[in-house]
Amino acid sequence: MSLIVMKFGGSSVGDAERMKRVAKRIVERKREGHSCVIVVSAMGDTTDELIDLSNQINDGALPAAREMDMLLTTGEQVSVALLSMAIHNLGEQAVSFTGWQSGIYTEAVHGKARITDIQPERVLNAIEQGNVVIVAGFQGMTQEGEITTLGRGGSDTTAVALAAAIKADLCEIYTDVDGVYSTDPRIVKVARKLNEISYDEMLELANLGAAVLHPRAVEYAKNYNVTLVVRSSFTYNEGTNVKEEAVMEQGIVVRGIAYDKNVARVSILGVPEKPGQLAKVFLALADVQIDVDIIVQSGVINGSADFSFTTNLNDREKALDVLERIRGEIGFREVTSEVNLVKVSIVGAGMVSTPGVAATMFKVISDLGISISLVSTSEIKMSCVIDAAPLQDVIRALHSAYGLDTTEQAFVGGPQDRR
Repeated sequence: MSLIVMKFGGSSVGDAERMKRVAKRIVERKREGHSCVIVVSAMGDTTDELIDLSNQINDGALPAAREMDMLLTTGEQVSVALLSMAIHNLGEQAVSFTGWQSGIYTEAVHGKARITDIQPERVLNAIEQGNVVIVAGFQGMTQEGEITTLGRGGSDTTAVALAAAIKADLCEIYTDVDGVYSTDPRIVKVARKLNEISYDEMLELANLGAAVLHPRAVEYAKNYNVTLVVRSSFTYNEGTNVKEEAVMEQGIVVRGIAYDKNVARVSILGVPEKPGQLAKVFLALADVQIDVDIIVQSGVINGSADFSFTTNLNDREKALDVLERIRGEIGFREVTSEVNLVKVSIVGAGMVSTPGVAATMFKVISDLGISISLVSTSEIKMSCVIDAAPLQDVIRALHSAYGLDTTEQAFVGGPQDRR
């Protein structure tokens, strides 16, 4: 007998029939002799519908962050109660808990809080009493008793963090696909499902736009060595194991291709060349919780330089406001921004020792007549920011170029660019 955490996303519990199907699957695991803790997201499009309601109430103005958290956490509470009822209806004991009833504590940041501690005694006691324990994902509570949310995808984080806290033998993330694919199978029909992938590769893919797992969930899994499996709630197919070291397929250098359409480029022009200027800019952005990704600075000409960075598209206006407020302190000439961009990334642990990976990416994109705005690299990933319009053509071409199509030969290297 083992202790299993099973997480079901919104599409898996999108209506009453799907909820019953999930309950049946949970009961099957329970009757196999396992103890089960279930983490559930809000049903279907519930979160989006709640956001739309708040927009109507606020006439487009930004709502209070605290009240927004109070509103959005109701979606998961509906899910856990209904799923508990469905399990009762199948003859098994179940009890539903909110995030705060489960002992999930977070920092005092509304909208995208991080978990600081989990005190799972109530969950463990309910397991000992023979219950299937159903926990609302995406939410927690501050030490002062304020309700918080973990941001989009936060139910993944809840599941993995809870699995670490209760020392679960396995954490299964159930979604609407049957594993992690080499790229979005909606774009590339011959994308390959990966039997396993390393924590580091999965973390890069998640950070770069692959929506199958939330980055913070992968961080928790890596830091606490949680056995993690991604699989479908609609089939019984074997999923993808996310683990410390994944077995490399022969000749496969690039493991996956991700994309992020939620990208804006911000450029600051004419920044006086003196120490501390960049620190002032990025400290000001950090103070208002704006994450910055790729940063590129030009050479110094006539005592000043230009530099650009990418940020979340939803943070563009806030970033521009912050920069305008500090313009006098820094003394730059102007700030501009660009939208309708996409960040396309390749990821693979084999990239570090294989020449030609970067050259191949540049050639594929240039052969399609597309200019590259920004480039970022690390040992196991490379990202290019390009115009958003030809995204699908770029993904398909890269997927073929690196031998990831299920009908293609593997990529074995290219020009000696020392990537």
